[in-house]
Amino acid sequence: MEIKRKWKGKTGGSLIGQQSLLAILKIFDIRIGYALMAAVVPIYMLIHHNACRSIYRYFRRQFGHAPLQAVRMTYKNHYAFGQTILDRFAVFSGHKDRFEVTVIGNEHFVRLTEGRKGFIIAGAHIGNFEIAGYLLRQYHKKINALFYAGETRTVQNNRRRILAQNNIRLIPVTSDMSHIFSIHAALRSGEIVSMPCDRNWGSAKTIRCRFMNGTAHFPVGAFALAATFDVEMLSIFVLKQSARRYVVHVRPIAIPAVSENKRYAIEAAARNFVSEMENILRQYPEQWFNYYDFFDTDSANENKEIVQQINSASKRKKTS
Repeated sequence: MEIKRKWKGKTGGSLIGQQSLLAILKIFDIRIGYALMAAVVPIYMLIHHNACRSIYRYFRRQFGHAPLQAVRMTYKNHYAFGQTILDRFAVFSGHKDRFEVTVIGNEHFVRLTEGRKGFIIAGAHIGNFEIAGYLLRQYHKKINALFYAGETRTVQNNRRRILAQNNIRLIPVTSDMSHIFSIHAALRSGEIVSMPCDRNWGSAKTIRCRFMNGTAHFPVGAFALAATFDVEMLSIFVLKQSARRYVVHVRPIAIPAVSENKRYAIEAAARNFVSEMENILRQYPEQWFNYYDFFDTDSANENKEIVQQINSASKRKKTS
């Protein structure tokens, strides 16, 4: 079975370029890299115009921004993404101590790690989900992280090395779907499974959800697993706040009782997760890092009307 996707799922740059970046960050302060990144971003946006266009549409349609404001936010988005890449390589180069992390809702994570059952962590391509695995550690339960195996050798080797130190095992997504067996084994053993839940990894099982003034399809695999194994789910979002500071939002995902209706429970859990994504994106709109046409095309006109209604209601509220 071939996994079809609109996204490439790998870090840009050649192997030599990535190795050079590692060497540079071992010597120089990362803020120098940020300054250079600010100048490089416009060139990157011109070269990768398709990805740039998808983010521009995201700000125009989902937030109702005027063209110039959408261009400015598109630049901020690409710059923020570039910073997260530099942060990852800074950690690879041995400088994880440069970053501070604040965790909001950590009590939910602690409660589940101290329990007998395993559980599922639902992430998304919002902020820098991966860096949490580099900067935070726990030894109560092994974390099994699902990932796309198309990265360069430099990224894969460094990722595997650092995550292994933090009790995290990587499960590569495979075309024969054999990673499903590894996930099942982990949950049966009372371990943690972590996976992004905003992209389809090859399964045809998706649900169409209202999302950010539009509609989009989300995979239901993680939520079906939670219902099948009767385990809880947490959403975890890792947002960049400043040059050296990240904040982690940990939130439980409500899952209705499966005994009532399994399909309903799965779809309701998926929609609850999508709602959590919306709440985070309202706070950090520039940290949305899905660089393809994520939203349903047939909802473009519909969400334009919704955004116009929201803006009109906002104006009326201000004048009243």
